Amino acid sequence: MFLDRKDAALQLARKLDEYRHQPVVVLAIPRGGLPLGAIIADSLSAPLDVALSKKIGHPLNKEYAIGAISLEEAIISDTHGISAQYIEAETRRIRNKLRQRYDQYYTDKVAEDLEDKVVIIVDDGIATGNTVKVTAEFVHKKRPRMVIVAIPVAPTDTVLRLQASPFIDRVVCLLPAKHFRAVGLFYKDFKQVTDEEAIRILRDQKIDKDPSKRN
Repeated sequence: MFLDRKDAALQLARKLDEYRHQPVVVLAIPRGGLPLGAIIADSLSAPLDVALSKKIGHPLNKEYAIGAISLEEAIISDTHGISAQYIEAETRRIRNKLRQRYDQYYTDKVAEDLEDKVVIIVDDGIATGNTVKVTAEFVHKKRPRMVIVAIPVAPTDTVLRLQASPFIDRVVCLLPAKHFRAVGLFYKDFKQVTDEEAIRILRDQKIDKDPSKRN
Protein backbone atom coordinates (compact mmCIF):
# COMPACT_ATOMS: atom_id res chain seq x y z
CA MET A 1 0.00 0.00 0.00
CA PHE A 2 1.34 3.44 -0.98
CA LEU A 3 0.41 6.58 0.92
CA ASP A 4 0.10 8.63 -2.28
CA ARG A 5 1.90 9.25 -5.58
CA LYS A 6 4.72 11.08 -3.79
CA ASP A 7 5.41 8.07 -1.58
CA ALA A 8 5.43 5.74 -4.62
CA ALA A 9 7.70 8.12 -6.55
CA LEU A 10 10.25 8.35 -3.75
CA GLN A 11 10.42 4.57 -3.52
CA LEU A 12 10.86 4.27 -7.28
CA ALA A 13 13.53 6.97 -7.28
CA ARG A 14 15.62 4.94 -4.82
CA LYS A 15 15.38 1.91 -7.12
CA LEU A 16 16.55 4.02 -10.06
CA ASP A 17 19.42 5.81 -8.33
CA GLU A 18 22.03 3.81 -10.31
CA TYR A 19 21.11 5.90 -13.38
CA ARG A 20 21.84 9.24 -11.68
CA HIS A 21 25.04 9.90 -13.63
CA GLN A 22 23.77 8.68 -16.99
CA PRO A 23 22.01 10.73 -19.71
CA VAL A 24 18.44 10.13 -18.55
CA VAL A 25 15.10 11.45 -19.79
CA VAL A 26 12.05 10.74 -17.62
CA LEU A 27 8.95 10.24 -19.75
CA ALA A 28 5.73 10.44 -17.73
CA ILE A 29 2.40 9.08 -18.92
CA PRO A 30 -0.27 11.72 -18.27
CA ARG A 31 -1.90 12.49 -16.20
CA GLY A 32 -1.21 10.30 -13.18
CA GLY A 33 2.39 9.62 -14.10
CA LEU A 34 3.45 13.27 -14.02
CA PRO A 35 3.63 13.75 -10.22
CA LEU A 36 5.83 10.65 -10.02
CA GLY A 37 7.88 11.64 -13.05
CA ALA A 38 8.67 15.06 -11.60
CA ILE A 39 10.03 13.57 -8.35
CA ILE A 40 12.06 10.92 -10.18
CA ALA A 41 13.44 13.50 -12.62
CA ASP A 42 14.51 15.73 -9.71
CA SER A 43 16.15 12.78 -7.97
CA LEU A 44 18.15 11.86 -11.08
CA SER A 45 18.83 15.49 -12.15
CA ALA A 46 17.13 14.63 -15.42
CA PRO A 47 14.67 16.42 -17.70
CA LEU A 48 10.99 15.53 -17.52
CA ASP A 49 8.89 15.02 -20.62
CA VAL A 50 5.47 13.59 -21.31
CA ALA A 51 4.45 10.47 -23.22
CA LEU A 52 1.51 11.27 -25.45
CA SER A 53 -0.34 7.97 -25.61
CA LYS A 54 -3.74 6.81 -24.43
CA LYS A 55 -5.62 3.54 -24.11
CA ILE A 56 -8.53 2.62 -26.39
CA GLY A 57 -11.36 1.16 -24.37
CA HIS A 58 -13.75 -1.67 -25.15
CA PRO A 59 -17.09 -0.38 -26.52
CA LEU A 60 -18.97 -2.03 -23.62
CA ASN A 61 -16.47 -1.11 -20.92
CA LYS A 62 -14.27 1.93 -21.54
CA GLU A 63 -12.01 1.06 -18.59
CA TYR A 64 -10.99 -2.22 -20.24
CA ALA A 65 -8.17 -1.47 -22.66
CA ILE A 66 -8.20 -3.28 -25.99
CA GLY A 67 -5.15 -1.35 -27.15
CA ALA A 68 -3.41 2.00 -27.04
CA ILE A 69 -2.78 4.89 -29.40
CA SER A 70 0.01 7.44 -29.74
CA LEU A 71 0.24 10.27 -32.25
CA GLU A 72 2.08 7.94 -34.60
CA GLU A 73 1.53 4.35 -33.46
CA ALA A 74 -1.27 2.00 -32.42
CA ILE A 75 -1.43 -1.39 -30.72
CA ILE A 76 -4.72 -3.25 -30.78
CA SER A 77 -4.53 -6.44 -28.74
CA ASP A 78 -8.17 -7.58 -28.53
CA THR A 79 -10.52 -7.10 -31.48
CA HIS A 80 -12.88 -10.02 -30.81
CA GLY A 81 -16.44 -8.88 -31.47
CA ILE A 82 -15.36 -5.27 -32.07
CA SER A 83 -16.04 -3.59 -35.39
CA ALA A 84 -13.34 -1.98 -37.50
CA GLN A 85 -15.54 1.13 -37.65
CA TYR A 86 -15.42 1.49 -33.85
CA ILE A 87 -11.64 1.14 -33.77
CA GLU A 88 -11.18 3.66 -36.59
CA ALA A 89 -13.53 6.17 -34.95
CA GLU A 90 -11.87 5.80 -31.53
CA THR A 91 -8.42 6.11 -33.06
CA ARG A 92 -9.40 9.41 -34.70
CA ARG A 93 -11.01 10.68 -31.49
CA ILE A 94 -8.05 9.74 -29.31
CA ARG A 95 -5.50 11.21 -31.72
CA ASN A 96 -7.43 14.48 -31.79
CA LYS A 97 -7.29 14.58 -27.98
CA LEU A 98 -3.57 13.78 -28.00
CA ARG A 99 -2.95 16.62 -30.46
CA GLN A 100 -4.81 18.97 -28.11
CA ARG A 101 -2.62 17.79 -25.22
CA TYR A 102 0.48 18.27 -27.36
CA ASP A 103 -0.54 21.87 -27.99
CA GLN A 104 -1.13 22.37 -24.24
CA TYR A 105 2.06 20.74 -23.01
CA TYR A 106 4.44 22.20 -25.57
CA THR A 107 3.39 25.84 -25.66
CA ASP A 108 6.68 26.95 -24.06
CA LYS A 109 8.96 23.92 -24.40
CA VAL A 110 10.06 21.40 -26.99
CA ALA A 111 10.06 17.63 -26.73
CA GLU A 112 13.27 16.12 -25.35
CA ASP A 113 15.66 14.38 -27.73
CA LEU A 114 15.61 10.66 -26.81
CA GLU A 115 18.45 9.46 -29.01
CA ASP A 116 21.18 7.65 -27.02
CA LYS A 117 19.36 8.45 -23.74
CA VAL A 118 18.26 6.19 -20.92
CA VAL A 119 14.50 6.73 -21.20
CA ILE A 120 12.51 5.95 -18.06
CA ILE A 121 8.78 5.61 -18.76
CA VAL A 122 6.81 6.34 -15.57
CA ASP A 123 3.18 5.83 -14.62
CA ASP A 124 1.36 5.63 -11.29
CA GLY A 125 0.38 2.01 -11.98
CA ILE A 126 -0.83 -0.09 -14.88
CA ALA A 127 -3.39 -2.81 -15.55
CA THR A 128 -3.07 -4.25 -19.06
CA GLY A 129 0.14 -2.40 -19.89
CA ASN A 130 -1.01 -1.53 -23.40
CA THR A 131 -0.36 2.19 -23.03
CA VAL A 132 3.16 1.53 -21.77
CA LYS A 133 3.82 -0.97 -24.57
CA VAL A 134 2.84 1.44 -27.34
CA THR A 135 4.87 4.18 -25.62
CA ALA A 136 7.92 1.91 -25.52
CA GLU A 137 7.54 1.10 -29.23
CA PHE A 138 7.30 4.80 -30.02
CA VAL A 139 10.38 5.54 -27.90
CA HIS A 140 12.34 2.68 -29.48
CA LYS A 141 12.09 4.37 -32.86
CA LYS A 142 13.92 7.38 -31.40
CA ARG A 143 17.05 5.19 -30.91
CA PRO A 144 17.47 5.44 -27.13
CA ARG A 145 20.34 3.85 -25.26
CA MET A 146 17.92 1.96 -23.00
CA VAL A 147 14.17 1.89 -22.26
CA ILE A 148 13.11 1.35 -18.64
CA VAL A 149 9.53 1.10 -17.38
CA ALA A 150 9.14 2.26 -13.77
CA ILE A 151 5.81 1.67 -12.02
CA PRO A 152 4.66 1.27 -8.42
CA VAL A 153 2.16 -1.52 -9.08
CA ALA A 154 0.92 -3.81 -11.84
CA PRO A 155 -0.52 -7.31 -12.22
CA THR A 156 2.17 -9.98 -12.21
CA ASP A 157 1.24 -11.22 -15.69
CA THR A 158 1.42 -7.67 -17.07
CA VAL A 159 4.93 -7.26 -15.65
CA LEU A 160 5.95 -10.50 -17.35
CA ARG A 161 4.52 -9.32 -20.68
CA LEU A 162 6.40 -6.03 -20.43
CA GLN A 163 9.63 -7.85 -19.57
CA ALA A 164 9.17 -9.96 -22.70
CA SER A 165 8.78 -6.90 -24.95
CA PRO A 166 11.65 -6.39 -27.42
CA PHE A 167 11.21 -2.63 -26.92
CA ILE A 168 11.76 -2.64 -23.13
CA ASP A 169 15.14 -3.33 -21.54
CA ARG A 170 14.10 -3.33 -17.89
CA VAL A 171 10.93 -3.20 -15.80
CA VAL A 172 11.08 -1.76 -12.28
CA CYS A 173 7.85 -2.60 -10.47
CA LEU A 174 7.69 -2.12 -6.72
CA LEU A 175 4.65 -4.33 -6.25
CA PRO A 176 3.86 -7.03 -8.84
CA ALA A 177 0.36 -8.01 -7.67
CA LYS A 178 -1.08 -11.50 -8.08
CA HIS A 179 -4.52 -10.28 -7.06
CA PHE A 180 -5.17 -7.05 -8.95
CA ARG A 181 -8.44 -5.19 -9.45
CA ALA A 182 -7.54 -1.53 -9.85
CA VAL A 183 -4.50 0.72 -9.42
CA GLY A 184 -6.26 3.02 -6.97
CA LEU A 185 -6.79 0.22 -4.45
CA PHE A 186 -3.04 0.19 -3.78
CA TYR A 187 -3.00 3.85 -2.69
CA LYS A 188 -4.46 5.47 0.42
CA ASP A 189 -4.73 8.76 -1.48
CA PHE A 190 -5.34 8.41 -5.22
CA LYS A 191 -7.10 11.61 -6.14
CA GLN A 192 -7.34 12.40 -9.84
CA VAL A 193 -4.65 14.54 -11.45
CA THR A 194 -6.32 17.24 -13.55
CA ASP A 195 -5.11 18.53 -16.90
CA GLU A 196 -4.28 21.85 -15.23
CA GLU A 197 -2.13 20.13 -12.58
CA ALA A 198 -0.37 18.01 -15.22
CA ILE A 199 0.45 21.08 -17.33
CA ARG A 200 1.70 22.98 -14.27
CA ILE A 201 3.97 20.10 -13.20
CA LEU A 202 5.51 19.87 -16.64
CA ARG A 203 5.99 23.63 -17.01
CA ASP A 204 7.29 24.17 -13.48
CA GLN A 205 9.90 21.43 -13.66
CA LYS A 206 13.21 23.21 -13.14
CA ILE A 207 16.07 21.42 -14.86
CA ASP A 208 19.66 22.45 -15.34
CA LYS A 209 19.91 22.14 -19.12
CA ASP A 210 23.71 21.92 -19.15
CA PRO A 211 24.35 18.41 -20.63
CA SER A 212 27.72 18.19 -18.86
CA LYS A 213 25.94 18.16 -15.52
CA ARG A 214 23.67 15.26 -16.49
CA ASN A 215 26.38 12.81 -17.55
